[in-house]
Amino acid sequence: MESNELLRVQHEVTSERDPEKRRAAIDQAYVEVLRSLDSEADVIGRQAFSDRLQQILDGAPPDFVIEKDGPAYVGPDTAAQPWRFGPPGNPVIRGMDVLTLREGMVSVIRGLVAS
Repeated sequence: MESNELLRVQHEVTSERDPEKRRAAIDQAYVEVLRSLDSEADVIGRQAFSDRLQQILDGAPPDFVIEKDGPAYVGPDTAAQPWRFGPPGNPVIRGMDVLTLREGMVSVIRGLVAS
């Protein structure tokens, strides 16, 4: 997949509250030994990434959504998308996902949070 398509999938994956739908998307766009790092966790593997997302979504109020928060940034092996998380149009937290790409798939995700 191309960088912009992988960013679109990343947005869908991080927004998906249904674990089965999320895992199906992960299996198509992420390497098996995916590494995901954020301010509270460093996990390896597709299932561990899905479980981490579930933990984040379960810990948030049901009306919280992840929305794009500006333009995407793409390079030959890296892509980034700013985001905001909270009630629609009223973010509680802002950040950016930085993806490392390998052979058309996501191999590393770094979740950065604005301070």
